[in-house]
Order: sequence, then C-alpha cells, then structure tokens
Amino acid sequence: MNALQPERISKRSKSTGEAPPGASVPRWGLGAFFFVQAVFLLASVFLAATLGEADGAALVLMLVLPTLLSGAAAVLVSLVRGNGPRVDFGLEWRWSDVLTGLVIGGAGLVTTTIASVLWVRWQGPENAHSTVSSLLDGVQLPPALAVVIFLHVWLVAPLCEEMLYRGLLWGAMERLRWSQLHVFLLSTAVFAIVHLEPARTMLLLVIAVPIGLARLVTGRLTASVIVHQVNNFLPALGLLLISLGVLPA
Repeated sequence: MNALQPERISKRSKSTGEAPPGASVPRWGLGAFFFVQAVFLLASVFLAATLGEADGAALVLMLVLPTLLSGAAAVLVSLVRGNGPRVDFGLEWRWSDVLTGLVIGGAGLVTTTIASVLWVRWQGPENAHSTVSSLLDGVQLPPALAVVIFLHVWLVAPLCEEMLYRGLLWGAMERLRWSQLHVFLLSTAVFAIVHLEPARTMLLLVIAVPIGLARLVTGRLTASVIVHQVNNFLPALGLLLISLGVLPA
C-alpha cells in the first residue's frame, strides 16, 4: 500500500457506526479541537472589542456569530481532513437516536432542574446567571431578535457545541486509544471548564453528564445533540420571555 494513501477503515468503531465503502481514517486530532476553540474565542474577542457596549442586533450578533463560526469550522475540518460530520461524528438522523436522546434528555432535565435550584440557593438569585442571561439583563429586544436568540440557544448552539466537544474532542481521544469511560469523563470536564464560568462549573458538570451519556450509549452524536437541546429548551424559553419583557430579568 502506498505510504501516502490514508489507511482505509474496514470497520467503524461503535462510536460512529458503519462507514461507507472507501471512507478513510480522519486526519484530524486534538489540534482540530484547539483550532475550533480558538476560532470561537478570537471571534468573541474581536466582536466584543469592535462592538463594545452593544445592544439590539449587535448584541445578538455577539452572542450568535462566534458559535456559528466554531460550528462551521468543525464541519470544515471534518470535510477537509476527514469524511464529513456524518461519518466522523456519527451525525445522522436515526429515530432510535432521537428517542434515546429524548429519554435521556427528559431524565437529565429532572436532575438539572434539581441541581439548578440547589445552585441558585447556594449562589443567591442575584449571582445565579449564565453569561448569556447576564448579557441580556435589562435588554428588551424586538420580537424577531428575541426569537433568533431563542432558536439559537435551543437548537443551534447545542449542535455547534456537540460537534466541538462530543465530535472533535471525543473522536480525537478515541483515536488515541483512550477508554470510552476516560473519553466520557474528560469531555464532560472540558465542556464544563471551557465555558469559562467558574461559578457555574459544578452545575455545568451536572448538565454535561446526560449529554455525554447519550454519546456513550449510542456511539453517535445525534442523541447527544437531542439531549443538549432538551436541556436548553427551558433556559431558551426563559430568555425569550425576558427579552420580550414578559418576565422580569
């Protein structure tokens, strides 16, 4: 075999299911994760420095664009250096994965709600805010922009984040021959820490456990995306109502 020819996958691991004929071993690793994370951070810093004390459309842009760019970067890495998200991440529509995601997401929502109540009591209501809710504090958005934030937090951000943490990071650690348990534990910890919200790290760990569990059980990304979206629905709805002035901040 030509030394320059990518090694062919004869059988895909449980984490990504069956590979199509001719699929090659992805040529991305931990460096891809750090690259995509850098895209997110640099975009966030650039927009913050450029827009300053933004509100309205500019504020929505600051919240949405870095996540979209990081998600696009993850897809690009997978397409250029691998076989695309469907093969590399197992990002494909299967009703069994959707059902698994809904079941684990529903159970996770219970544990997350309990953990959130305890966290609010511990931190105090005045300190119990996420980065997004803090940025939107006291800001009343037009209905169209409020809906954009709602859809982003509920559906889009979970997809982008899952491609980063349970896609690139998870896959890179698997190819380093780390055990599934170690991959699950480390990706869960990184997810909580890299959000850069020290006061919420323990809560984020609780949130991340069922998300990672869905990835671990199914071996594919779709179920973890569903769990993440189920978990984000109530916070996204709360942000929508606050942004519209229906609920107090």
